[in-house]
Amino acid sequence: MSRIGELIQELAPAGVRHAALSDVAEYSQTRVDAATLDEASFVGVDNLVADKGGRVEATYLPNTARLTAYKPGDILLGNIRPYLKKVWLATNEGGCSGDVLAIRIKEQNREELDAEFLYYLLSSDGFFSFNMQHAKGAKMPRGNKIAILSYRIPVPPPSIQREIVRILDQFTQLEAELEAELEARRQQYAYFSELLLTPRDVVRTAALGELLLEVIDHRGKTPKKLGGDWATKGHRVVSAINFKGGGIDNNDHHYISEEIFAKWMKVPLYPGDVLLTSEAPLGSVAIIESPVDWAIGQRVFGLRPNPSFLHSRYLFHLLRAGAPRGELLARSTGSTVSGIRQAELVKVSMNLPTLAEQERVADVLDNFASLVGDLRVGLPAELMARRKQYEYYRDKLLTFPEAAS
Repeated sequence: MSRIGELIQELAPAGVRHAALSDVAEYSQTRVDAATLDEASFVGVDNLVADKGGRVEATYLPNTARLTAYKPGDILLGNIRPYLKKVWLATNEGGCSGDVLAIRIKEQNREELDAEFLYYLLSSDGFFSFNMQHAKGAKMPRGNKIAILSYRIPVPPPSIQREIVRILDQFTQLEAELEAELEARRQQYAYFSELLLTPRDVVRTAALGELLLEVIDHRGKTPKKLGGDWATKGHRVVSAINFKGGGIDNNDHHYISEEIFAKWMKVPLYPGDVLLTSEAPLGSVAIIESPVDWAIGQRVFGLRPNPSFLHSRYLFHLLRAGAPRGELLARSTGSTVSGIRQAELVKVSMNLPTLAEQERVADVLDNFASLVGDLRVGLPAELMARRKQYEYYRDKLLTFPEAAS
């Protein structure tokens, strides 16, 4: 029998107490002066990292005089678009914006509930699914603060909590080691990309717009503006949040009917088209590898290179890591959310070698990119397998039968 099994058999053979989150925790009631905060202590929703990635230092400071205070052991949740799964276990004191919820264990419950254990509960997919089910708003959903506090959690004996935290911490450490190795590969990819995407023999210099057959831009387009609504099935609509590792993932599906699709995508996507996000975030890139019947959302450009001048995969790499990417970012506007309009995008300058050289460079970078981004091979595949294993055991470890009251 495992150590966890032994502890459960000894301390909770008939199940464990379950409680609403509000029974053991609350939102922070303390405040802090904004003037006392810096990049390391201020937490806005923008510097919480998606997919349970913790936090990074802030790139801007708050413009309000006082904010909600947080302290070590508080769990901070990004409350805009809960599906982004932004959560962080605070390790320092500071203040957070109104779009971040600071959940604090109540003083009288700190002996029975471990902060790290609560963090793992609130970073589970089960919690985020619950949060999205009760979120308010369609375009920019926000978590329902009252519903969040009604979320029921198991409260096993503290020694069981500590053993579960120890096991999950080990999984997290193993995942972090793989992430670090993968990041080193990404830096190598960036180095070789810059080297290979700076042509020694330039045969053509032109603005991006001169090298494209088509720019597909659906800024402002929604199903309702086309006389319909979102559907439960039909044609998938790809949005900015679907871009991952140079491709399109299968998360957060939105669909439109055949009738709306015909109005929306008068110019369909073809293999070889390059997709580029215009904002939130700006500059994510993917390429259409095979025929698809997708529509593209408001914050996504579809770029169709003229094959007489520009190889599609070479454009993909230029926009992902070449000099044109730097110009793309420099042409962006917006203080809170950076974005680029089509009129500026088409002005981005391109220095091109021959088509044969473009294809050669693209082939080299494709092979390198697969080592750092392809979820089917190498480190990315191992990391994905480790995450699935971690999610399986986390769900098992955090699930307890409820003791009879």
